[in-house]
Amino acid sequence: MLSYSELKKGVKIILDSEPYEIIEASHLFKGRGHSVLQVKLKNLITSNLISKTIRPSDVFEEAEVSKIEAKYLYQHQDKFFFSEKENPAKRFDLTTEQIGEQGKFLKPNQIIEGIIFKNKVINISLPVKINLKVIEAPPGVKGGRAEPGTKTVTLETGAKINTPLFIEEGDIIEINTQTGEYARRIE
Repeated sequence: MLSYSELKKGVKIILDSEPYEIIEASHLFKGRGHSVLQVKLKNLITSNLISKTIRPSDVFEEAEVSKIEAKYLYQHQDKFFFSEKENPAKRFDLTTEQIGEQGKFLKPNQIIEGIIFKNKVINISLPVKINLKVIEAPPGVKGGRAEPGTKTVTLETGAKINTPLFIEEGDIIEINTQTGEYARRIE
């Protein structure tokens, strides 16, 4: 069991029989009363975010979460299919709701991490930065000098993101998967 003082960013707990990861944690002091911990939690199964106030008397069970290397295979309708990296016969699938926004950065045969809870793969974790090829880029049109110019390009996975004007079709660019934004061009 985890006590109030052990809760901090990155700790995984069980709440309502589901695993959550603490994304943000800040202490609040109220006058004469006790301090409380204001946390933002991410559900590891559905990727939903919730806020919760934790009191010093609260205790939580630690979530036993492990990771495996997995390979993305393909998407069919609203399901994404994966296999274990070392054992291609062991396959699993996740829904679009579970994967969320990170699904638009998946390409076939890409190696990712599968998150395991109670012997079942519940979600995936992409690397923070990945490299993808630009397959469609309109010509850049310079605007006013007050703001930097950007344009929307299409990546090999079908995702559309904003990039600087100098990005062209065929370029390999680095994307931050947590924010969904352009990071840099790979030479």
